Amino acid sequence: MAFSLTRVNRVLIQACETTPSVVLDLSLIDNIPVLRCFARTIHVFTHGPDAARAIQKALAKALVSYYPLSGRLKELNQGKLQIDCTGKTGIWFVDAVTDVKLESVGYFDNLMEIPYDDLLPDQIPKDDDAEPLVQMQVTQFSCGGFVMGLRFCHAICDGLGAAQFLTAVGEIACGQTNLGVSPVWHRDFIPQQHRANDVISPAIPPPFPPAFPEYKLEHLSFDIPSDLIERFKREFRASTGEICSAFEVIAACFWKLRTEAINLREDTEVKLVFFANCRHLVNPPLPIGFYGNCFFPVKISAGSHEISKEKSVFDVVKLIKQAKTKLPEEFEKFVSGDGDDPFAPAVGYNTLFLSEWGKLGFNQVDYGWGPPLHVAPIQGLSIVPAGIVGSVPLPKKGVRLMTWCVEETHCQLFDDLMTNKLTSNKTE
Repeated sequence: MAFSLTRVNRVLIQACETTPSVVLDLSLIDNIPVLRCFARTIHVFTHGPDAARAIQKALAKALVSYYPLSGRLKELNQGKLQIDCTGKTGIWFVDAVTDVKLESVGYFDNLMEIPYDDLLPDQIPKDDDAEPLVQMQVTQFSCGGFVMGLRFCHAICDGLGAAQFLTAVGEIACGQTNLGVSPVWHRDFIPQQHRANDVISPAIPPPFPPAFPEYKLEHLSFDIPSDLIERFKREFRASTGEICSAFEVIAACFWKLRTEAINLREDTEVKLVFFANCRHLVNPPLPIGFYGNCFFPVKISAGSHEISKEKSVFDVVKLIKQAKTKLPEEFEKFVSGDGDDPFAPAVGYNTLFLSEWGKLGFNQVDYGWGPPLHVAPIQGLSIVPAGIVGSVPLPKKGVRLMTWCVEETHCQLFDDLMTNKLTSNKTE
C-alpha cells in the first residue's frame, strides 16, 4: 500500500523539568539477551486534530516521572545492562502529515499492506551506538485521524510497562494533573548473582536463533467473535466442570489446528510456548506502578499425532491449564537459580510461540479523542512461528489472532481449518 507523507519535524523530547542524573541497574529479566530489541507497533486513531503537538507536550511532562525512558542503554564488560540518565537525552519524536484519508487506506486493517517504513520514525539519532529507548512518529491524516508508529526498547519495559507509560501520556494529554498510577523502578526484585552466569553473559548476545531455519512464514489473521468464544467456554464447563479463559480457547485451537496443517511425522515433538505475567509471583509481589519486564515462559510439549489427531480441543485446553498451574514453581526455580535458562530460545518449525496483547492496555489509551480503532504489531523474526492474540477493530467485539506460523505449502489447509473451526456452530 503506497501513499505519500511528509515528515515536517524531528525532535528529541526531554522532560520539561529537571530530572535526576543517575545510572540505573536493570533487572535480571531486563538483561535477557533476546530482549535487546525494539518492539514495533502501529496505533490507529480515527480522531485527533493536531495530535502531534498535544502528544509531544504530554510526553515532556510524562518524562518527569518516567525519566529513565529518556536515558540510553549502557553495557558493562560482563554484559550487564544499565540505563544512563543524564538529563540531556530524550525520546525521539517525528511529526508527519499526509493528504490521505484513513478510510482510503482501509484504516490499515490489513497487516500485510501497512507501509511500516513510512509510519515508523526515521533518522534515529545514536549516542555511541545507543539509540533512544522510545521512538515515536505521529502521522496526521487529512480526515482528522492520526497514526502513531512506535518503537519501544524491550529491555526496559514489557508490554504492560509500555502500555502503562502510554496511558500516563494520555492522561496528561487529557488534562489530568495527577497520574492514575505512579511509576515504580524497583529493578532489584531478583538477586542478580543467582543467575549471573547463564542469563547475563555473554556481553555480546548469542545469535537468535543460532542457525536460521530454511523456511519462510506466511501471514494469516482470523477475527473470532466474542459469542463464539463464550459458547466454547460454556461447553467446556458443561463437559469438564471447569472454567477456561478466552486465551486458553484460542491457544488450544491455534496449536491443534496448526499442528494438523503442518502434518509432521507422528513421533515429532511439538511445543507451545507463551509468556505469563509474574508480577504477583514475586515475593513480596511487585508494587503497582512497576513497568519493567516481569514475565516467564510457559512451555508445553506433546507428540504431533497426539495434538493433531488424538486429543480434542478440550483436551488441549486442559494441557494448557495444567502447564499454567506449574508456573509458580517454575518461576521460583528460576529466581533461586536452579535449572537451565528457561529463556533460551528454541526456534524451529515444530515450536509455536503465542503472545497475548489484548489485555496489555494499548487498546484503552486515550490522548483526548478516544481509544484507538486498533493496534497492529509488526512481525519480528520471519523464522519464528508465532501468533499474537489482539482485539478486533472497534466497534466490533472479539479477538483478532494474527499469525506468522506456516509455510506457503501449509497455508491453505491451515486457513481452511481455522476458518471452519472458528465460524462453525459446533465448537467440539
